Amino acid sequence: MTNIAIEFKTLLLLLCLAAGWMLEYIAPLQRASRQRAVEHVRHDLKNLCLAAIATAANSALVVLLLFPVLQLTAARQWGLLNWPGLPGWIIWPMALVLFDLWQYGWHVLNHRLPWLWRFHVVHHADTAMDTSSGLRFHFIEIALSTLIRVPLVMLLGLQLQHLLVYELIALPVVLFHHSNLRLPLALDRLLRIFIVTPRMHWVHHSDQRIETDSNYASVLTLWDRLFGSYRGRDNFADLQLGVRGEAYLSLRDMLLVPLRRRR
Repeated sequence: MTNIAIEFKTLLLLLCLAAGWMLEYIAPLQRASRQRAVEHVRHDLKNLCLAAIATAANSALVVLLLFPVLQLTAARQWGLLNWPGLPGWIIWPMALVLFDLWQYGWHVLNHRLPWLWRFHVVHHADTAMDTSSGLRFHFIEIALSTLIRVPLVMLLGLQLQHLLVYELIALPVVLFHHSNLRLPLALDRLLRIFIVTPRMHWVHHSDQRIETDSNYASVLTLWDRLFGSYRGRDNFADLQLGVRGEAYLSLRDMLLVPLRRRR
């Protein structure tokens, strides 16, 4: 099942990237962020290379730590989802919703704790948002995310298939809401009742701190509304992306600067 899921995720990633790039060209949310073809290719290649490095570096943690913990949790029946009185039909919805809630909480922590922000800032320093920006994360941030999932798996009783299915749902949503895609305003408003859209998540990538500290959700917008971190904006003509005082112009900068900087 794992190999099939990985192959399907890879295919899904390629399809989402291709669709995102095509739609962004046809209907950009912010024309000012569109680059010349050569610059666009360089920008996206840097983001994709950073993602490949993070994936490769994280693979050892997944295989040597996360997978064994998942197997042990299933064998010992640890966690909330293995509670004997829990109806079988509710386990899958609970697993996916609770994991999405954790993703929201983890994102908030990446903004509130300076030692996490120093790596997460690489993601926010992108001043030319597009579909590839959804993959732009420092390898240490990805590794820390995997490490913190170990106690979460044991506490909730998550299984491998829960994590795989969540990732297959979250991947297209995350690439979608990072994309430079202009949806009809009415459609965007309708979708963001349920899931994060470009108009919602781009606010989070504003260079204004009051906007950056909002709209943390990965998939379900419920969490931002529930915890009071939702912030709307319909006019994007004057929206400035990135982080003031931060510029990562090369792949080398994205990898090394966070290792020696302080907020």
